[in-house]
Amino acid sequence: MRGTPWATLRGPLTNLLLLHTATALQVLRAGAGAGLARAPAAPRMVASMTPEVTVRESFAQPKLLSGLRGQALEVTMEDIPSKIQIKDVVPARCFKRDTAKSLFYAAQSTVLTLACGALGCAIPMKLLALPLWAAYAAVTGTVATGCWVVAHECGHGAFCDNRRLQTAIGYVLHSALLVPYFSWQRSHAVHHAHTNHITEGETHVPLVVNGRQGLENVGGEGELHRAGELGRDVYGAMQLLLHLLVGWPAYLLFGATGGPKYGASNHFIPARPFSAALWPANWPKKVWLSDAGIVVVLGVLSSLAFKLGVARVLALYALPLMVTNMWLVGYTWLQHTDVDVPHLAKADFSFMRGAFLSIDRPYGPLFDFLHHRIGSTHVAHHIDCAIPHYHAKEATNAIKTAFPKAYLYDPTPVHQALWRVARNCIAVKREKPDEGRYIWAVL
Repeated sequence: MRGTPWATLRGPLTNLLLLHTATALQVLRAGAGAGLARAPAAPRMVASMTPEVTVRESFAQPKLLSGLRGQALEVTMEDIPSKIQIKDVVPARCFKRDTAKSLFYAAQSTVLTLACGALGCAIPMKLLALPLWAAYAAVTGTVATGCWVVAHECGHGAFCDNRRLQTAIGYVLHSALLVPYFSWQRSHAVHHAHTNHITEGETHVPLVVNGRQGLENVGGEGELHRAGELGRDVYGAMQLLLHLLVGWPAYLLFGATGGPKYGASNHFIPARPFSAALWPANWPKKVWLSDAGIVVVLGVLSSLAFKLGVARVLALYALPLMVTNMWLVGYTWLQHTDVDVPHLAKADFSFMRGAFLSIDRPYGPLFDFLHHRIGSTHVAHHIDCAIPHYHAKEATNAIKTAFPKAYLYDPTPVHQALWRVARNCIAVKREKPDEGRYIWAVL
């Protein structure tokens, strides 16, 4: 699902999800003053072979701007500090792991999640209780995201110095959330190594207008055409649905939104018919070991479904899990995407250059507490992922003070930023033929 496979499937998914939605919205817009005028035709099920869409030249007209006000586009390689310079300004204590403190935060997220689950057991399985179940799913899924973040920290080696303890906690927490621990650990390390790399990036790598097969995700012109036909509001709604509802399973199963280097990978099957490029050396064995944890959890869930009923298990477990997955995708999407944040080719890329293209955002004290500041201190996390989350704020303050031009913080409220990205981040194009930078095409 990366490159051509993802572009091929996204078209049909897009149209199936919004075929009637788009038509209805068009009718509503036209209907107020149009009386009984005939409704416009529904969107076509496939894009035309030669899309007729005008993409304005990015260097010849004003670019779209986020709350960054174009800052990321002004940063050059010379503005990016080295790892040594980072170590010089970030206090040494920020790189030290405290096992007791990490265990406390793991216990905190786990206990809060289990407490929510216990409250859910008291909700009756009746239609009238549907609003209660919706609220339960939203709250429990949001709280459980803290467990996801703790496991994520284990995968990075930022939890404690005891590797066995760290691996055990990460494996159990991620498996409980149906995340294949070692598989994700590998793919996420690739994501960190190649953040915003147009070829080797592992998540949220955009389609490229007139893309070159094997170097870029092709199909950008077709996606722009589709967005032009639907309108940006409908297209934005479509992107929210695709990303938040099916984005995470699509990534695990097909490598959706990854760059072209690793092909259509699968986090459960490190072999044909899927690409095995993401799993070198002994990683296939680790993928199968990850599967064992998932099988155990599915077995427990099946046993509970037999005793309690399938509907209750789906309500207690599956609904909150969907919300947790939405948080995960939403965080990652906004950490690396906005209308004035570029992607880079090999010639213009370095690890630190990619790390400084991450974006911190204002999630507020409640979500920072529940999710261990995963969204508000993400730049520091990409610069050195071994910094524990409880030191990340101090590290962030040091980095933004020492390197204000390179550090990216967008004050836009998160819900507004998400809508802006969904509507406008459609496909990128090479800024100039001889430069290794890609910016978002303006429809």
